[in-house]
Amino acid sequence: MMSRNFYILAGALAFFALLSGAMTLVPSSFQPGLPANGSLWRMVALVMLLGALGCALVAVFSNLFEQVDRRSEQERVEARRKRRDLRDK
Repeated sequence: MMSRNFYILAGALAFFALLSGAMTLVPSSFQPGLPANGSLWRMVALVMLLGALGCALVAVFSNLFEQVDRRSEQERVEARRKRRDLRDK
């Protein structure tokens, strides 16, 4: 379940990275009070994109480890049940 939160965070960061990237294309006259330096917007977009990719990687690994943990628990329960069935016979 924790991986879902990381996927949501990655999606939000990717959205804001795209928004920051689009800000480099907007002329400075349409950005009153905002930084008009295009390289600053590109840097912010790059940092957010790297953050989104990092969060997505953490989410994938978290999901994989949760799946392994679930499967190993199922195998332990099945092995315990088989031992009990053999012992009862």
